[in-house]
Amino acid sequence: MLTEITGRFAPSPSGRMHLGNAFSCLLAWLSARSAGGRIILRHEDLDPARCRREYADKIEEDLCWLGLDWDEGGSRGGEGYYQSSRRELYRQFLEVLDEKGLIYPCFCTRADLHAASAPHTADGTPVYSGACRGLSPEQQRERAKTRTPALRARVPDRALSFTDGLQGPCAVELARDCGDPILRRSDGVHAYQLAVVVDDALMGVNQVVRGRDLLSSTPWQLWLQEELGFSHPAYYHIPLLLSGDGKRLSKRDGDMDLGAIRASGVSPERVIGRLAFAAGLIDREEPVTAAELIPLFDWAKLRKEDIIVK
Repeated sequence: MLTEITGRFAPSPSGRMHLGNAFSCLLAWLSARSAGGRIILRHEDLDPARCRREYADKIEEDLCWLGLDWDEGGSRGGEGYYQSSRRELYRQFLEVLDEKGLIYPCFCTRADLHAASAPHTADGTPVYSGACRGLSPEQQRERAKTRTPALRARVPDRALSFTDGLQGPCAVELARDCGDPILRRSDGVHAYQLAVVVDDALMGVNQVVRGRDLLSSTPWQLWLQEELGFSHPAYYHIPLLLSGDGKRLSKRDGDMDLGAIRASGVSPERVIGRLAFAAGLIDREEPVTAAELIPLFDWAKLRKEDIIVK
């Protein structure tokens, strides 16, 4: 018996959605809907300094405008679909890892991390040197007098491989290529790597469609899933949309902001058509609804490399 696909939108409500966010949501939606599957909407509002409920509301409004519905979650699902309300869950699973001897305090500052002459992951993040890995309990207590530590996971020195549904086979040496991830920041905020693993598992997500910039996070998440006894979802890492100068779109790019696009009078069908053409799902850029793309969706059609949009 085939398992029903459960995909998800997991936007960070730190600003208005831009075309890149819409592109990711569209492909996640099409992948699930074309297989008769379900979609969950989860707001990843872990960072209280950047995320606001009003942005989450605008994201839902923009998704509805684009014709991208969801079956569970969002504001209609209650507080459980906002990561900011799930901190106790993250604490419990962090404790499970701690009991297994996999957590240690890290006192390094941001400047320490970027000053280290260490290799970098594919997204440019420095691989942690392990400077705090071997601190004795006495050294930890001494450093804690002047600095509140972050908490890191102690990854094993082992090979890890997986096959991404779009990008193909991937293989890393976990300790050498990825290093030890932060699971709770020094300010007490739980980190993305832990929260996304816990939430995808507890919400029954078995297919993750997201940007290629997160491909380097996948080995950490696969390892954490193993340690916590969770199943692995299928991963599909899609190309990023880039501005004309080759930079990744961000919420600071006003002309790619869905609020600005809507205010200019552009129809949702034109936006969907532009994104579908960029993905390789249709042969020419023309207005189309998201629903009309469902029978046309095929992962074999999609481009793998990043895409410049103007």
